[in-house]
Amino acid sequence: MRISSFLIPTAAFAGAAGLSLVVAGFAATALENNSEIVVRRTLDKAGFTWAEVAADGLRVELSGEAPDEATRFAAISEVGSVVDAARIIDQMEITPSKGIAPPRFSTEILRNDAGISIIGLIPSDSDHRALVKKLGAIRGAPQVTDFVETADYPMPKGWTDAMSYALKALALLPRTKISVEAGAVQITAIADSPEAKEELETELNRMLPPNVHVTLDIAAPRPVISPFTLRYVLGPEGGRFDACSAESEESRSRILDAARDAGLERQADCTIGLGVPSANWSRAVEVGLEALTSLEQGSITFSNGDVTLVAAQGTPEALFDRVVGELENALPQVFVLHAVLPEPEETTADIIPEFTATLSPEGQVQLRGRLSDNAQKRTVDSYAKARFGSDTVYVATRNSPDLPGVWPIRVLAALDALAQLERGSVTVTPELVAVRGMSHVENASAEIARMLSQKLGEAEDYDLDITFEKPPEPEDKLMAPQLCEAELAAIQRADKIAFEPGSATVAADSARVIDKIAKLLQQCGEIPLEIQGHTDSQGREEMNQNLSQARAQSVLNALRARRILTGSFVARGYGEDNPIASNDTEEGREANRRIEFRLIESALPQDDAETAEAESDAQSADAEAAPAGDADAQTPETPPAAAAAPEEDTDGQ
Repeated sequence: MRISSFLIPTAAFAGAAGLSLVVAGFAATALENNSEIVVRRTLDKAGFTWAEVAADGLRVELSGEAPDEATRFAAISEVGSVVDAARIIDQMEITPSKGIAPPRFSTEILRNDAGISIIGLIPSDSDHRALVKKLGAIRGAPQVTDFVETADYPMPKGWTDAMSYALKALALLPRTKISVEAGAVQITAIADSPEAKEELETELNRMLPPNVHVTLDIAAPRPVISPFTLRYVLGPEGGRFDACSAESEESRSRILDAARDAGLERQADCTIGLGVPSANWSRAVEVGLEALTSLEQGSITFSNGDVTLVAAQGTPEALFDRVVGELENALPQVFVLHAVLPEPEETTADIIPEFTATLSPEGQVQLRGRLSDNAQKRTVDSYAKARFGSDTVYVATRNSPDLPGVWPIRVLAALDALAQLERGSVTVTPELVAVRGMSHVENASAEIARMLSQKLGEAEDYDLDITFEKPPEPEDKLMAPQLCEAELAAIQRADKIAFEPGSATVAADSARVIDKIAKLLQQCGEIPLEIQGHTDSQGREEMNQNLSQARAQSVLNALRARRILTGSFVARGYGEDNPIASNDTEEGREANRRIEFRLIESALPQDDAETAEAESDAQSADAEAAPAGDADAQTPETPPAAAAAPEEDTDGQ
């Protein structure tokens, strides 16, 4: 069969077309792959790892979720540097923006003699105008400078209570800075004295709301020391301070270093205060102690600018004169030296006049020795009765007209010193006032030395030998922890701790219950105690938990305001988790709304349980038995001594 003349050309063209299609397909695929690889590398190198690349012929499709619009444009520009911009198809999306977070509301209130200034950001709902009006109503605030801005956002939890507490605190503190945030207040202030500082801290803690945390930084000025006194005694057994005052930490360090070089071996400290007579106080003390060391024995007393150096009896006169001369030249200006070298004792028939007063541990005072005349006797008798009590003074003195003119001053100063002791004696002679005894005050020696230096005057010698003893424990031994827990239960069975309806505020009628509990806890010492808050099952669980925690904290704050040591106490809310009765009846719900005092057993000493068990049994035998309903309501895990007080609250919580 003869092949058609058209078949061969047709087949040739068909084969060429097929081959072209195959070659074009491979070429297109290679172009797409190459474009995709180049673009992918470019994006990865630039850090756009979130972008996806797909090539479709000459087109390059970009997809993915860009963090923001600027990043999307940057990715397109980066790809445009390697392929023609007309080939780029943008299918990228932008991450949806989140809602704007509410601002952090806070204010700072400053108060001083010039007035009150407030700056910060507060919610619009907190009534800016009323806030400024309340600040202006504070007594002693001449003007209010307002730099507060408002923002229309919901009021954060705890803001109202924190601001209300800050305004109350501001009224108490004439010089203060108060920072307020939602649920937190920070107070920085200056008190007039350490005693005023303690009173302010007590009052601020007393009125603290349960859901507000406060940070107190109240400073008190250094005490004014008048006269500014230092007395150092050097004897055969070494040296000691009867009184030590310094104006700064550096001055105290220099004085103590000089005292160690002068034979001080025992622990000593100096009171830092105001009233130093000269900026060269520490230098004067250093040269004075150095001079005393050269004498080997004696005493040196600084009372403001007066310096009294008393050598020991028997000190060589030549040595004394040399040391005194060097000290006079070495002392800084303002300081005036009075040097005393006691005369050696002589055997003579003359009797040295003497006055003695003794104070017994029972408080009885006996006055013996010599006074000038009956008028002086009546004066000393009246003064002693005023200091020690009219029924405790016994006078057995005799008149001696030839006494020194300063004798009455020395006698009255000695009685003042004796009044600062718990027991002891004072002896007055023409040359010396000696004070011996015991005090429950640690710095009694310093106080007595300061007083004698002021009243006896310059160039007068006195000798102090005062020991310190801690005050004795009360005769009634502290209760055992378990017995305290039982007594707490007895108090609360007789009365209830009540709260304002739906609130964590202790009702006014329950103040007497808190007073009884505080009085009992004073006899218990620092026991590990957990104050537990419980509610019934009405309301949301989270709300009940928060309410129980707030009520437990309110009780803790109330005890702290009554000066109970609460360092070992913990306030914890349990909500509705631990019912002691059914919540189906009103009586059961009232029983479940309660405050409990529980010992933290893990924090008790191991032998306390055995010691307290017998006392607790004996006490429970005398105590009135609890109602049967209370006993039935206790769970098996509840100790018999557990203190559970139903809370009076008519709103169900």
